[in-house]
Amino acid sequence: MNMEIAAMSVSMNSARLAQNVDVAILKKAMDTESAAAETMLEMLPPPSGHLLDVLA
Repeated sequence: MNMEIAAMSVSMNSARLAQNVDVAILKKAMDTESAAAETMLEMLPPPSGHLLDVLA
């Protein structure tokens, strides 16, 4: 019984670690995409008097 509890604990901690790694990777990917979008917006020509909603 004790070994089962220990094995479950190890398994749960491994799953938690994997989830934390996945979240960290997704956050990094989101930061990278955000920077790429910001760079693309900076490359746009200046406004010509018309409004452009880039946040929608």
